[in-house]
Amino acid sequence: MGVLFVVGYNSTMSWASRRRTIYLFGVTIFFAVVIGGPVAYMYFSVPSTCTDGIQNQDETATDKGGQCFILDERSLQPHALLWARSFRVRDGSYNAVAYIQNPNKDAGVRQARYRFGFYDAQNILVAEREGTMYILPGATTPVFEAGINAGNRIVAHTYFEFTVPFTWERMKDNALAISINNKDPSDILESPRLTALAKNNSVAPQTNISFVAVMFDPMGNAFAASATSLQRLGAGETTPIVFTWPDPFTIQPNKIDIIPLIAPSLLTAEQY
Repeated sequence: MGVLFVVGYNSTMSWASRRRTIYLFGVTIFFAVVIGGPVAYMYFSVPSTCTDGIQNQDETATDKGGQCFILDERSLQPHALLWARSFRVRDGSYNAVAYIQNPNKDAGVRQARYRFGFYDAQNILVAEREGTMYILPGATTPVFEAGINAGNRIVAHTYFEFTVPFTWERMKDNALAISINNKDPSDILESPRLTALAKNNSVAPQTNISFVAVMFDPMGNAFAASATSLQRLGAGETTPIVFTWPDPFTIQPNKIDIIPLIAPSLLTAEQY
């Protein structure tokens, strides 16, 4: 009986061990199928995208560079603020312009938030203006603000800054389709007026076009600025544009910039 008891006991322990092993094996298979299966499917079967939060494809940073529309700013040349100035229009009212140079041919910014600060001769803030503007690819973008009220203070210094980091994207400059000809300033010493001809050289109409005009003195310093706009310019169409100022200038312009502005658009995959 003693021998039979020992054999029966060992047989019972062996079955319990096998049952635990089978149970653990089943649990492992269950989790491998339920959890590992979808993960493996996502990793091996679903195409990589530029919004998956993973640095893959040929991206140079997470969801940036390579095939993505959003660019890795580390691979871009730095943009520069060339200058920022304000110009008296009438007592207490000023226009302001900043020139932003972007040397990156196919990289632009759809929304760049900025701030102008205006200071008197004692560096006391007398006015400020915030806004949002795009940055053209491979071009100089003028940022223009009109009708800034400084009260009875005289603006002596103008400060410009971007207030939010940029998102650089693959973009094309639609304003390249517009050419400016026949710049003609008149009545400079009485009621200044500048006329020019804007031509759409593309085979498609252009809409929501802005133009910024800046006058420079013989030393190359800007002394006046104005802006105008066109809602639409048909394919191949030429139309006059006009800029005016209420008060006379004290000097004759030596150089005139008229820069057309159209919001840039994303490049298609075939364009890059």
